[in-house]
Amino acid sequence: MEDGKAIPDKICIFVPVILKSFVMGMYHRMWAVLPSLVALLFFISCNQQGGRSMFRAENDVDFDTVNLVARHHLDGDTANPYCNIEVDFIYPVSSGKMNLDMLQQFFIRNTFGAPYDTLAPPDAIQAYVRNYIENYTADAQTYRESADEIRELNNLITGVDVADSEHYTQAFFYSYYESLSDSIVYNYHGVLAFQVKQSNNKGGAASYDSYRNYVLNLNTGRQVTENDIFNAGYDTALQRLIIASLLQQSGAESVEELEDLGFFGVREIVPNQNFLLTDKGIVYTYNKGEYSAYQLDAPQVFIPYEMIFPLLRENSIAVKLADL
Repeated sequence: MEDGKAIPDKICIFVPVILKSFVMGMYHRMWAVLPSLVALLFFISCNQQGGRSMFRAENDVDFDTVNLVARHHLDGDTANPYCNIEVDFIYPVSSGKMNLDMLQQFFIRNTFGAPYDTLAPPDAIQAYVRNYIENYTADAQTYRESADEIRELNNLITGVDVADSEHYTQAFFYSYYESLSDSIVYNYHGVLAFQVKQSNNKGGAASYDSYRNYVLNLNTGRQVTENDIFNAGYDTALQRLIIASLLQQSGAESVEELEDLGFFGVREIVPNQNFLLTDKGIVYTYNKGEYSAYQLDAPQVFIPYEMIFPLLRENSIAVKLADL
């Protein structure tokens, strides 16, 4: 996806100026100032297109980024298993529309969780990482205690097969990994859309990635929901559009072909509230395990506004974006 801070391309129209009284004696002087005149007209034309200039479109929200990487070995011994966490947090530091404290709280709550949303952004990150390490240490201690109990039980059983799953214990606990980041997807026309990506591995062969999408109406200070943008009874019609878009994006010609690729339950797919809005359309994210195997990337289903316009609620923020 494109970075939300990118400035959309502008189509600028230069209107030629007809100089009715062209005086040959002024030729050289006019030629010298013509580039400046062209630049001025170009600038004006760019900023008079239906109020959609780069200046009027900007949301006047500035962001900062904090990166934190931490690794903790059990018992402080680098030979032991460890937990590793990396956080890349983009958060607002100024806002010309929505209250900054409320905006920061929304970002923190939906990136790290409600227990951290009363903290300042740097403190929230530190607290989240500290809690992650504490949970890992507690999990390791629980494993040690359980493993000790299993070994004691094995000693009481004659001829026990310690390789059996019920009696097997590892000498060491697992290592944990987590990465957590957010990205700004769209930040124009009073709409701020961002995505949170979280990747976890707790000793398995593969990591689990999840995506959480959020859309804010900066003019109202509220999160945008499906009920805000769609007319009642939108589910069935939108379901068909989601399936059609999923088929197109996957290069499949039928639901059966999608199932061969690793999807399941496609005919029962429903809007899941996990969406983003841009000036092009709506994007639904379906995380692994919802309708696809864990081996597949999470489907990002894009539907342009022209396909969903009849479903949109009148005067909703989505209609305004569709009319741009």
